[in-house]
Amino acid sequence: MTKTDSDEARWDKIEELLKKDGIKLKYKEFTDYNQPNKAVENGEVDINAFQTYIYQDNWNKENKGHIVTIAETYISPINLFSGTDQQGKAKYNSIKELPDGAKIAIQNDVTNESRALYVLQAAGLIKLNVKNGAVAGLNNISENKKHLNFKELDASQTARALKSVDAAIVNNNYAIPAKLDFKTSLYKEMAGKDSKQWFNILSGKKGWQKTKKAAAIKKLVKDYHTDAVKNVILKTSDGVDVPVWK
Repeated sequence: MTKTDSDEARWDKIEELLKKDGIKLKYKEFTDYNQPNKAVENGEVDINAFQTYIYQDNWNKENKGHIVTIAETYISPINLFSGTDQQGKAKYNSIKELPDGAKIAIQNDVTNESRALYVLQAAGLIKLNVKNGAVAGLNNISENKKHLNFKELDASQTARALKSVDAAIVNNNYAIPAKLDFKTSLYKEMAGKDSKQWFNILSGKKGWQKTKKAAAIKKLVKDYHTDAVKNVILKTSDGVDVPVWK
């Protein structure tokens, strides 16, 4: 996985806070998303910090795993970006400006499409007949007053489609390299019950509370959940990442 400057800054701050208790962190980086949970499962590492609730749940089901949530950290909200003209200028400044029958690009894989639809519901554009984060598809749209037309694309393509649609839901890992202007976002995903499955978390193996590292892990969580770290996240990610702990 790619470590961002913001990732490094927040962990530098956590290390600084842990020093006074004589706790030192050791890192192990991985190149794919399957390995960190395997490393926790076999005891190679104590915790990992890369996944969301939904990824962890799916991984456990597919691998008969025993990975559990230790603490919530942040969400990387996805955005509904305005479509652009051929010069790259945003067509619309607000959701209200979207025309009747507007064409909206959304992701075509099950989990990302569901997330996109919940965002559109939160934005007041549609209503779904599913609740509490249950997986939603286009067939679950129960109300569509603007008669939106949906263009289903691979998640990597929605940013590129902005010149041919009225708006698009774009994941941050594609919005950032595409150099999209977050000021052209018509709606930003909010942290709440419908988006909780997309919260990033610290994860460990079931029973971690009884291990020799339990006290150190609890201290790490306490230091992570501080205003000092929250400020680092908001500043260094330019608001792309939003802390979710209370």
